Amino acid sequence: MTREDAQALDAADPLARFRAAFDLPAGVIYLDGNSLGPPPVAAHERLAQASRAEWGEGLVRSWNTAGWIDAPLRIGAKIARLIGARPGEVTVADSTSVNLFKLAAGALSLRPGRKTILSEAGNFPSDLYALQGLSALLGDRAKLKTVAPEDLAGAIDDDTAVVALTHIHYKSALRWDMAKITAAAHAAGALTLWDLCHSAGAVAVDLNGAAADLAVGCSYKYLNGGPGAPAFLFVAERHQGAICSPLTGWMGHAEPFAFEDAYRPAGDIRGLITGTPPILGLAALEAGIDLQLQADPAQVEAKGLALADLFIGEVEARAGDGGLRLTSPRDAARRGLHVAFAHPEGYAVVQAMMARGVVGDFRAPDIARFGFSPLFLSYAEVWDAAAALAEVVDSRAWDQPQFRIRAAVT
Repeated sequence: MTREDAQALDAADPLARFRAAFDLPAGVIYLDGNSLGPPPVAAHERLAQASRAEWGEGLVRSWNTAGWIDAPLRIGAKIARLIGARPGEVTVADSTSVNLFKLAAGALSLRPGRKTILSEAGNFPSDLYALQGLSALLGDRAKLKTVAPEDLAGAIDDDTAVVALTHIHYKSALRWDMAKITAAAHAAGALTLWDLCHSAGAVAVDLNGAAADLAVGCSYKYLNGGPGAPAFLFVAERHQGAICSPLTGWMGHAEPFAFEDAYRPAGDIRGLITGTPPILGLAALEAGIDLQLQADPAQVEAKGLALADLFIGEVEARAGDGGLRLTSPRDAARRGLHVAFAHPEGYAVVQAMMARGVVGDFRAPDIARFGFSPLFLSYAEVWDAAAALAEVVDSRAWDQPQFRIRAAVT
């Protein structure tokens, strides 16, 4: 493909209008929206309103007058539209790790007598850490078992309480067949718990269509909620009356402002909320969600996959024998919206790219990772980024001391 071909695709792109809705620095090609999405212009405006008018002037009254107390369910209902769920099945709360801990424990409560939490080896470490912590806490009442991805379906047995997987792998971008795995789990009497961090706002997700039971996800990647934005969780309506959360806080109480000594859980999705909602974070997040809802999810996924295919094709056509190796699935149907290339000096390669204005990230031990957020990236930018990566590798531009200095965040 020539750069002119890429520009022609941009001219016909139905999503091109969204670029102006983001506050992006000039001269930067941002291929890391899969790690931290850029701020929508509306988020700046919404934060100013929440801080100055609602907090500054309304003060504590804004819990009622500005709708603060309803924000977790209101925004959860909006996220539900992006992930194939009903409004009362999603709420915004806590972090992804905390929500995973809560829902994994909840899955065990729904499957008494079963002890095994099944996941894949190499799953996102934070997910595994949370599940390890839950297993350690519960002792002989829970057991985390991890297996190779190819062995997972066969490992579901009559002791499996829940299969906990990341829908799109954080490193390789391999996409699990949600409906197939969920059906296999249900056939064995087990539940499924899906991590949607690299799925929500990126690819079409249909939790109810797949008969999924539980799910969690972050909001600071493709949903552009901002650094440290609150996470979300999904509990299918059929489970809400029976699931038990191990973290019982006042916002999960049936009547939080009754101030009863004894905990009495709400019988709906509110029972999975723990503490006070983070209002400023929710304000920024809602701006990102409202923007995302203006786009057709099918067009979002199709463009993201096309951008990734363009990048893979141009890098492999241009780069010589520079040590790059594609580790993401080549088949777009099996991949999310980021692409991983292995290189012996992957960290230095990413730093050299950043010095040229192309921002990606590094995942140990050797992965240079690049994300393709459809709402703000153009085909011409991706063409330019592929050319830059090929040049960095072929010229060994990465082989400089400053590119080998490891920062705290990679």
